[in-house]
Amino acid sequence: MEPTDIRRYNAMAWDKAVERESRWTQPVAPEAIAAARGGEWAIVLTPTVPVPRAWFPRLDGAAVLCLASGGGQQGPILAAAGARVTVFDNSPQQLAQDRYVARRETLDLVTVEGDMRDLSVFADDTFDLIVHPVSNVFVPDVRPVWREAFRVLRPGGAMLAGFCNPVLYIFDQERLDEGELVVRHKIPYSDLTSLSDAERARYVDDMQPMEFGHSLTDQIGGQVDAGFLLAGFYEDVWPGTLLNEYLPTYIATRALKPAVSA
Repeated sequence: MEPTDIRRYNAMAWDKAVERESRWTQPVAPEAIAAARGGEWAIVLTPTVPVPRAWFPRLDGAAVLCLASGGGQQGPILAAAGARVTVFDNSPQQLAQDRYVARRETLDLVTVEGDMRDLSVFADDTFDLIVHPVSNVFVPDVRPVWREAFRVLRPGGAMLAGFCNPVLYIFDQERLDEGELVVRHKIPYSDLTSLSDAERARYVDDMQPMEFGHSLTDQIGGQVDAGFLLAGFYEDVWPGTLLNEYLPTYIATRALKPAVSA
C-alpha cells in the first residue's frame, strides 16, 4: 500500500466511521451551539480533558483552522463562539457533518477536503489559531503536518494539538483487549509494517483506519524543529483502557509561532 493509497483508504475508513456513528463523527447538539453563542463552551483535543480556556486567543473574528478536525464538533462550537472557522479534513463524510451543523445552526463555516500534510490551498500567515485534535496518527510522517501548520499560522498565533503517547503502540492489541500487557512492537509503529499480513487484512476487511505511532521526537521535537515554541502541555487517558492504571496515553500541547521571525 503506497502513501497515496493510505490517504485514500483512510478517507474511506472515516467515511465508514460516520456511517457507524463513531464517537468522533457525532455532530454537537443544538444546546451546545446555543451555549457557545452565550460564551459557555469547551472543546477537546484528546479523549476527555477540555482544552484550558487560557490556551485560546480572543475568538471574536479570529481566523481558525480546524486541522484534520471534521465531524461536526470543534469547528461548529468555535464558529458559534465567534470565530471565522475553516474545517480541513480528509473524509468527505466527516466534512458533511460540519456542513450539517452549519446549516442547522446558521453558522458561517467553510469546509475543505485535503491531506493534513499539504495545506498548499492556504497562503502563508492565514490563520490566528489552529486546532488539531488527535488525528496525525493516520499519516505515516507527522513532520510535514507541523511544517505546514507553522507556515499557514500568523506570527503570534497558536496551534493546539492532541496526539498519542507512542507507548500506546508497543503492546500486542489483541492481548491488550484480553487484559494482558504484552510488549510486541517498536516505535515508530506502523500498521503497514508492524502487523502481520493476516492482521492487517482483518483491519482492511473491517474498514478500520490505518494507524501510525509516531515517536515523541517527531511529535514534540517536530513542532520545535518547525519553528514553534511550546507554551502548554497536559496528558489524558482513553476511558476503559487497561493502560490507564499505569500512565496517560494522550498528550496535548499549545505551540506558538513567534511574533517576529528569528
